[in-house]
Amino acid sequence: MWKSLAKFVLKNKVLLLVLLTLTTAVMGFFASKIKLSYEFARAIPTDNPKYKDYQDFKATFGDDGNTMVIGTVQKDLFTLKNFEAYCKLNNDIKKVRAVEDVLSVPGAINLQKDSLGERLQAVRIFPDSLGTQTELDSAASTFHNLPFYRDLMYNPATNAYMMAVRLNREIINSKERTVVIQNIRQLTDAYATATGTPVHLSGLPLIRTVVSDRIQSEMKIFLIGSLLLSVLILLVFFRSVSTTLLSMAVVIIGVVWSVGIMQLMGYQISLLTALIPSLVVVIGIPNCIYFINKYHTSYLQSGDKEQSLIDMVSKMGVVTLFCNITAAIGFAVFALTRSAILKEFGAVAGISIMLIFVVSFILLPAVLSLLPVPKEKELKYLHSKWVHAVLAKLEYWVFNYKKQILGITAVLLVISGLGIMRLQTLARIVDDLPKEDIIYKDLKFFESNFKGVMPLEIVLDSKKRRGLSGMRALNVYSKLDSLAQFIAEQPNMRRPLGVGEGLKFAKQGFYEGDSFNYALPNSFDGAFVGEYLRPSKDGQADNNFSRMLRSFVDTASQRTRLSVSMADVGTQQLPRIL
Repeated sequence: MWKSLAKFVLKNKVLLLVLLTLTTAVMGFFASKIKLSYEFARAIPTDNPKYKDYQDFKATFGDDGNTMVIGTVQKDLFTLKNFEAYCKLNNDIKKVRAVEDVLSVPGAINLQKDSLGERLQAVRIFPDSLGTQTELDSAASTFHNLPFYRDLMYNPATNAYMMAVRLNREIINSKERTVVIQNIRQLTDAYATATGTPVHLSGLPLIRTVVSDRIQSEMKIFLIGSLLLSVLILLVFFRSVSTTLLSMAVVIIGVVWSVGIMQLMGYQISLLTALIPSLVVVIGIPNCIYFINKYHTSYLQSGDKEQSLIDMVSKMGVVTLFCNITAAIGFAVFALTRSAILKEFGAVAGISIMLIFVVSFILLPAVLSLLPVPKEKELKYLHSKWVHAVLAKLEYWVFNYKKQILGITAVLLVISGLGIMRLQTLARIVDDLPKEDIIYKDLKFFESNFKGVMPLEIVLDSKKRRGLSGMRALNVYSKLDSLAQFIAEQPNMRRPLGVGEGLKFAKQGFYEGDSFNYALPNSFDGAFVGEYLRPSKDGQADNNFSRMLRSFVDTASQRTRLSVSMADVGTQQLPRIL
């Protein structure tokens, strides 16, 4: 059968080369349409209850990973010069496209009771223009008297201050986010240069952008590097430019086809699928070496070019096919998992490996039949003394040291088994970044000053419509507050933000800003505070604070959430914490 296939390829080489060229052109067209994935890696199966809960949360409360944070340490932030520079940074960032809101010290509000209108008015603590240091000191005193902002916007123990930048969800899920992050970086770099204060940036939008951009650049580096290394090996081994170029043509066509297949299957370039082009190169080069080496060996023995090509295909075709099948199966099994990202990688890798065999099987004999017979210098490697010496030594060991080889193999297997037993599953958000990376160091800055910035959302369902409205909800919020206090005591979790914290802030405002009244309303004063938080009759909220409170409760007043920021503790520690 293989001889018949070899004769078919040689007889119809022109037609097959034309079809191969046209197919490559079509695949190249689709490959040019491939896009980089800007979504979270979908490692969890879509039918997993946790995944469904997350999708339900996003549908109810919106995205939880669209906030970028900017941190500084300044003992003298509240001097007029430094605070004006910080205000300028705050205002400049607000002007950046895709920035929806900035929460920071300059934009902090205080709640003042309007007895006449029976409303709590949200009033800026720091006015746009501060004329004197005395005015700034007075405003700073008011700010520091509000426990609501403590450990959220600033850490009094370390003089660290944090600015939270909320970005548009559609933008951070597109390639435009790179420009947005760069624009914010330019502003923070300019601030750092002007004030001499180091600035730290973190948050999921920044980490996702940096990682995806590096995937894109490293994909090109790996692909070019693997191609250059292959060229070097082929030139050293075959010492033939034409043979090297032919082998490169095989793997380049294979790469184009693999990316085209990825696009046709509706996938995008992710952390795993970015490895497929380099994988195709690694699989394709051995194919070329097997075929061409057999061709040269047969030609050296027979001196007949056509017969050598037939021997090449008939003898090495089945060998290469089974090598590629085993490799394809090894990667294709990932497609049987329930993880979306592994399914994509397994399916594309398995198909691409089999396609590189088809390309090798058609292109190599067809082109070799059109090229001149191999020259004597191109066959010199077949008589290489050092290659023969190495192979002879290996053969000697195999036949004369069987027991030793089996013994060493058994010992290595035992050691490997012990190593496998010590393996542990550990994953972090920044696993892809080295510890020397500035992103990793900045993340550690926020973990040491604010206990972290990774979002964790806790949703409470009262199981009844309007179950979280009115005075009866105070008991629920009281229990939630106990949970929030427990969370705040954990070393890797910051004080949660939710309706409870908002009600404490409102009660403090109701009692003229007295910090001793930063506590949940009780059954006595809850009715009075509640009246001051009610929306106006036309259904519109009177202040941003009321809107903020309602963002933590769904429209049916049935479910509420606690928003927690925590350290990137990894998959081993997280289950114990939860």
